[in-house]
Amino acid sequence: MIEKARLMDEKAIARAITRISHEIIEKNKGVEDVILIGIKTRGVPIANRIATRIEQIEGHKVSTGEMDITLYRDDLKEIQHEPVINSTNIDVDINDKIVVLVDDVLYTGRTVRSALNAIMDLGRPKAIQLAVLVDRGHRELPIRADYVGKNVPTSKQEIISVELLDIDGEDSVKIKG
Repeated sequence: MIEKARLMDEKAIARAITRISHEIIEKNKGVEDVILIGIKTRGVPIANRIATRIEQIEGHKVSTGEMDITLYRDDLKEIQHEPVINSTNIDVDINDKIVVLVDDVLYTGRTVRSALNAIMDLGRPKAIQLAVLVDRGHRELPIRADYVGKNVPTSKQEIISVELLDIDGEDSVKIKG
């Protein structure tokens, strides 16, 4: 696939992280009960960046965790005969807390549905919210993000490629087709 356009660069991603961080603080009237859980793979570094930014703004450290939703996917049999299972690492009690799930791209909503099932297996949060760097539309399930870095209308044939410094060596969001 060829790159059609670069939608976000390092500065645009940093601005989106800052905006999402402020919105999380405002909506929850602080962050005392907030836990950020990144959906592997790229949701994890985004959650960590949001946590760092919130700490800079509020002076309060927010707990973070990592979630692998592989076993909760509804297409598990279709994607791989033997799926690779990564670890889920959530070291805090989520009961009666506000859990903010963090992912890079919101598309059909199926990844988020899987993450919701995984969260409910861990406990009973007070609320679950969703933060995404990019919302590209085309929902198949009634799921919406509470916090969005950028809305990008796409066709189903296009791909949104999020690259993060922590994983890919650069920060960018590209549309490919």
